[in-house]
Amino acid sequence: MWLLIGIMEWNIICPGWKIHHFVWNILLTCLIVNSFTGALSTVVALGANVICSKIPGLTPRQRAICQSRPDAIIAIGEGAERGIQECRFQFRNGRWNCTAPGHKETLFGEELPKDVAGNREAAFKHAIHSAGVTHAITQACSQGNLTNCSCDRSKETGFTEEGWRWGGCSADISYGLRFSRIFVDAGESAENARALMNLHNNEVGRKVVKRNMGTECKCHGVSGSCTMKTCWTTLPSFRMVGDLLKAKYDSPLEVEPVRARRTRQPAFLKVKDTKSDAFTKPRSSNLVFLQKSPNYCDFNPISGSMGTVGRFCNRTSTGTDGCDLMCCGRGYNTHQYTKIWQCNCKFHWCCYVRCSQCSEQTEEYTCK
Repeated sequence: MWLLIGIMEWNIICPGWKIHHFVWNILLTCLIVNSFTGALSTVVALGANVICSKIPGLTPRQRAICQSRPDAIIAIGEGAERGIQECRFQFRNGRWNCTAPGHKETLFGEELPKDVAGNREAAFKHAIHSAGVTHAITQACSQGNLTNCSCDRSKETGFTEEGWRWGGCSADISYGLRFSRIFVDAGESAENARALMNLHNNEVGRKVVKRNMGTECKCHGVSGSCTMKTCWTTLPSFRMVGDLLKAKYDSPLEVEPVRARRTRQPAFLKVKDTKSDAFTKPRSSNLVFLQKSPNYCDFNPISGSMGTVGRFCNRTSTGTDGCDLMCCGRGYNTHQYTKIWQCNCKFHWCCYVRCSQCSEQTEEYTCK
């Protein structure tokens, strides 16, 4: 009984923490800090209904998965956080920096407003979040943190034509892909063009992870010789995944829905072509979007724009972080300050360190 009370009152035990996209990481930390480690699985199971009911943004299907697989939800939370952090890193130098002011927080961060939920930024967010969940679930399998999967045993097929054999713990990417499709795609409950777009971009994110799986090998033999070699599949770094999806964001395809004749519901998406009525479906490797993006120059909660007033910029850059582009032609402020630090430190016998004080004049630039 005390376990159930403990999980229901975890916000009291760990004051100041709120339920948001990394609630499961906080829950684990809180339980460990409060000596619940020995009964972790019991606590999570007892508290699944309570916690899952308080995670905002879940559809009924996702909530059911959450309640039945609390161990997987922990990994999903880690994957969602991984996607959010990578999104912010990739767009740190852009007008849009992966934020949406004034909109509710969900498992996958802040929701984009409905008015812009079909643009390029929304496409990237769905792809990176789907990739993050795939990456985290697959990693959790390899680490033995999930009950329904482990290493990819299908790789243990003896020697290959190249003369080495599969061994070690190959990442079970197939399981990660399946689970991501079940959970992430369950977030699209409506039948509309935006749902088709989101499902397409979810799959793009997953395929980037799958297509960039690597292979690591280890040699065995006397004195370091490689008389026998065992290899296993590994996940790509998530930074590589983010870089590849950012490249796809830079060249997406604009699409439009094709409606079924009988139901008039969107049946599939086709590449938008003003010169032709041809039905060309987008490739599974392309991010797709339905509408143009705002310029993100001014603060506008309706369009999800934080604006760029006060953002740091690079005066000499011609890229998106340059003051001309970042500040949208409004100009920038120059801030001068003196940077001071300890330098030229030397150890003197015995026994002290003497340093000089160095300084330099530095300038920073922020948008008006």
